[in-house]
Amino acid sequence: MGHGAQTSGLLEVLPSAGPSPELGEAAGVYGWLVGSWITRAIDYLPDGQTREAEGEWHFGWVLEGRAVQDVWICPRRSLRGPGLSKAGNRYGTTLRVYDQGLKAWRVTWINPVTGMRNDLVGLRRGADIVQEGADPEGHPIRWVFTDIRPGAFRWYGERSIDGGKTWRLEVEFFARRSEPTASGRER
Repeated sequence: MGHGAQTSGLLEVLPSAGPSPELGEAAGVYGWLVGSWITRAIDYLPDGQTREAEGEWHFGWVLEGRAVQDVWICPRRSLRGPGLSKAGNRYGTTLRVYDQGLKAWRVTWINPVTGMRNDLVGLRRGADIVQEGADPEGHPIRWVFTDIRPGAFRWYGERSIDGGKTWRLEVEFFARRSEPTASGRER
C-alpha cells in the first residue's frame, strides 16, 4: 500500500469546515488564526545571542470543529535540508481543545524534532490570548498572542525560574498572513 493510501483516510476525517456550534463565542479565541502565516522567529539564547529564522504556521479547524490544530515549521520548508541542526528546528503541531468545565482552552504543543512537549491553558485576556503552563522542569511558561491586527500578530514565549516573579523572553514570532498565489498555493 502506498503512502498516499495510508494517509488519505486521515486527511478526509481530520479537517473541519469551521467551528462546532457548541463552542459558541469560545471559537473566536483561536478561530481567527485559521489559514496560513509566514513568520520571522527570533530565539533569545541564554548567553545573550539571538537566532533568527523564517517559518510558516498553518492553522485549521479539526475534529468536527471542536479543536484548532496547527503545524509550525521553522525554518520554513523551502529552507530545510539534510543535516539541519536541532537548535531552533521546529516541525511540530499544537492541538487546542476547549474545556467547557474550565471555560478555557487546553493547549498541547509537540515537536518530534526535539522531543519537546508542553501543556498549557489558553484564554483571552483583554486583546491578547495568554497560554500558561510549565516546562518539563516545572518552571512556569507563558505563551502570548499579542499585537493582533488584521493579517498580522506577534507571539512570544517566556519562562520564569523564580516561580513567576520575573520572566525571561525566550522567543518571538512576528507573523503575517500568507497570500494565495494564482495556483492556490500560499506564498
